[in-house]
Amino acid sequence: MKAPLLLVLMLARPSLGAGGKFVRDWAAARAREFEAAVNPLAVGPSGPLYRVRPQEGHSLHNFSPPGSFAPLSRALSPAVVNISAIGSEPGADGERLLGSGFIIDPDGYVLTNDHAVIEGQQIRVRLNDGREFGAQVLGDDGSVDLALLHLVGDIKDLPFAYLGDSDALEVGDWVVAIGSPFGLEHSVSHGMISAKERVLGVGAFDDFIQTDALINPGNSGGPLFNMNGEVVGVNTDVFTRGQGIGFATPINLVKDLLPNLKVNGHLVRGWMGLTVIQRPGNGGPQVETVYAGGPADEAGVHPGDRITLLNDRPVDSYLQLLRTVELLPPGTRARLTLLREGHAREVEVFLSQRPAEGSTSAAVQELDPSGLAVQQVTPTLASKLSLPAQTGLWVSGVVPGSPADLAGLRQGDLIDQIDGRPVRDVAGYRAAVATRSGRVLTLHLLRGARPLTLVVRH
Repeated sequence: MKAPLLLVLMLARPSLGAGGKFVRDWAAARAREFEAAVNPLAVGPSGPLYRVRPQEGHSLHNFSPPGSFAPLSRALSPAVVNISAIGSEPGADGERLLGSGFIIDPDGYVLTNDHAVIEGQQIRVRLNDGREFGAQVLGDDGSVDLALLHLVGDIKDLPFAYLGDSDALEVGDWVVAIGSPFGLEHSVSHGMISAKERVLGVGAFDDFIQTDALINPGNSGGPLFNMNGEVVGVNTDVFTRGQGIGFATPINLVKDLLPNLKVNGHLVRGWMGLTVIQRPGNGGPQVETVYAGGPADEAGVHPGDRITLLNDRPVDSYLQLLRTVELLPPGTRARLTLLREGHAREVEVFLSQRPAEGSTSAAVQELDPSGLAVQQVTPTLASKLSLPAQTGLWVSGVVPGSPADLAGLRQGDLIDQIDGRPVRDVAGYRAAVATRSGRVLTLHLLRGARPLTLVVRH
């Protein structure tokens, strides 16, 4: 520190004339250089070496450091329950912990995992305050591993959890999981959202929230909370081999399923009567086929329409659209926002029940091994579609890459003969196809007013 002291003394001396001014200027420059060397925050000739946030300044933009999770835990734990069963093992009379759950309504509705409520068990639900209730299974479905229970007994003053918006979650958001891992009741763990829309290969509704909040057997069925104290996911033990990796079913998917479970007791899948494709860079699924007489057809949906919103929620992919529609019960009114030739329009589709596998419409259509979906032509259908004939089979869909597709058949073709014999209904068509399995099939059809003969090779 001798250098700055010497400089200060020199600056403090009386004026030395012109030479003194030179000395003072030189001394001041040296002092500034020394200050920059010991304090990088000071602006020097080459700028600071590094920066430190000012003490009086704010932290990162829109970021508040988390404090204690204790207030959140105290507020949320009462709505989390333990689920057990009496006589859950063959020949066993004891009680066994099955998992966790949470109350979603003060009338006694409880949400948990499907695997926690095996048929025939006497379900017991224990609250954090010590109360115990029997429970009735109102609905459950293994494909989404969810079950809806209703408490039985003197139900009053029940705590409950609010459901949030899982679509609003962002990677990095804080979350809290509450449950009973390995029977350790009302354990609390915290972490953050590690990823969204994880596909794990476990079924049709493969869409999980990934978190590093600890989730172990016994946690499953319990809630995953955001920092507003809202449930954003239902914890699952689908992946227990890794450390710091947990998964939860998004609560928005659950909210779509709940009416189905309550009304039908299981998942009865809704159906719009259309097929969609995902075109790169198109920003959403595009309608490829609309089945005549189906819900989408009745609502005025056209091939080529791009679906942008379903019930005011953005539709980003065809998988998201299919998952959402299948979770909604038949009879649900679905509001679609479409983009057609650059213009937005809104239609309402009243969902029907999804046809059984192997058909496009259980009543009037049949999907055969050739890859054709056909529909019997009735006078009403002929009038509606302006068909040139009142009988035959109308091709309502062709599976891409199928024998029918390779033979050149198209949606809208009207089949009137198979191997030279008239075909008038779906039953006759099925019989003709069945007797020619493994052989060629010669179809006579009308495409508009133009007759065609196409050969389909199975």
